[in-house]
Amino acid sequence: MRRARFALFVAGLFSAPTWADEYNDKIAGLDAQAGLFEIHAAAGGGKLLATLPTPDASGAVGRYIYATRLRAGLGSNPVGLDRGAGDSGILVAFRQVGEQLVIEAVNTDYRASADNADEQRAVRESFASSVLWTTPVLARDEGGRVMVDLSGFLIRDHLGIAAQLRRTGQGSFRLDATRSFVDGEQLAFPDNVELEATLTFASTEPGSEVRATAADARAVSLVLHHTFVRLPAPGYRPRDWDPRSAAISVDYYDFSQPLSGSLVRRLARRYRLEKTDPTAARSAVKKPIVFFVDPGAPEPIRSALIEGASWWGDAFEAAGFEDAYRVEVLPEGAHPLDVRYNVIQWVHRQTRGWSYGGGVADPRTGEMLKGHVILGSQRVRQDRMIFEGLAGRDGVDAEAVALARIRQLSAHEVGHALGFAHNMAASADDRASVMDYPAPLITVNATGAIDFSAAYATGMGA
Repeated sequence: MRRARFALFVAGLFSAPTWADEYNDKIAGLDAQAGLFEIHAAAGGGKLLATLPTPDASGAVGRYIYATRLRAGLGSNPVGLDRGAGDSGILVAFRQVGEQLVIEAVNTDYRASADNADEQRAVRESFASSVLWTTPVLARDEGGRVMVDLSGFLIRDHLGIAAQLRRTGQGSFRLDATRSFVDGEQLAFPDNVELEATLTFASTEPGSEVRATAADARAVSLVLHHTFVRLPAPGYRPRDWDPRSAAISVDYYDFSQPLSGSLVRRLARRYRLEKTDPTAARSAVKKPIVFFVDPGAPEPIRSALIEGASWWGDAFEAAGFEDAYRVEVLPEGAHPLDVRYNVIQWVHRQTRGWSYGGGVADPRTGEMLKGHVILGSQRVRQDRMIFEGLAGRDGVDAEAVALARIRQLSAHEVGHALGFAHNMAASADDRASVMDYPAPLITVNATGAIDFSAAYATGMGA
């Protein structure tokens, strides 16, 4: 009897650790940040653990909008892997299956809008979703929250970088996991989590663009930024797309449409801009739209970007939204890819290239969550040289004209980020819209000299 009691006593001293014990052991020594979900990062990078919400009875953990962009790019316009380049966001679902966490892309292209669960399920089961990644559940805390190591998720080629290099004739690159790692800034906030990793792509026969831009063309290392965003709160009213609005659309198939209607539904991309007094013709707004200019843009370019992008304030005022829009310099310490900031990013390439306006949107509704503009730095230099080459140094203030063009370009690309498409008819109506592609208006003055003073219009246009 004494021997049995002693055995039970010893067993009590060496009882198996609980899930909570394992959880505390795994986060020991890691820097913790609470937010949309809690992250635990090793000092100096290399490891990223996440504590996710407690799964419900079905195993569902949460749904988020997920987007990726390049923090650090290749620097080649023909290849297109620019600093700031990325996607507009997808809907992902986190769920627990057994002792695995599954991250799955939800198919938002095919839907049933009817309030009928069977009808919705029929559409959902007719089209494939996509499991992006799985990983073991490492531990649970006392409240049942699950911990996983997200490092493997972060070093995937979600943006299709290897395929882009191949499509643009740069060779057959592969992601080298041994030279890819969690790195950069790892940030958690109440409504979003921002994570980063360095991805290295290897090739024995790199193409000419990679040879021209990479430090070692056989190993292209880029920094991929991952954003997870809380689903927007209720209250946003989607707006049907109309070609007369010149809006950029979000398209999907709705199988609940009547037989006489079109299956294709198109919603306008736009911000949730709400008046404090919705009944008033003119009113202040609850949350202004603020765009931030990259402090990496040098003067006098930075001031030109701010001035041009600020023109949109006049358009919002004319529409009855007071103090609804402004432009500032990105604050020190703010991450340009943080979804909370609408950013005009100054991007360098080896050669002159295109500029772009877009951002992150809710794929279900078209609601804009982050505007992101990429402006290529070589354009303003090329414009200056073109005008000087055509008119001579004494015939034109080439820098002034180039800055006038960059003001117009800043406004144009912000227009895309706000949700507007091109208006290519505006040039036939005295440059009536900044969303047209403007050719410079060059005239001859009374003395017979070439006049560049009105080469580019100022403001939105009528």
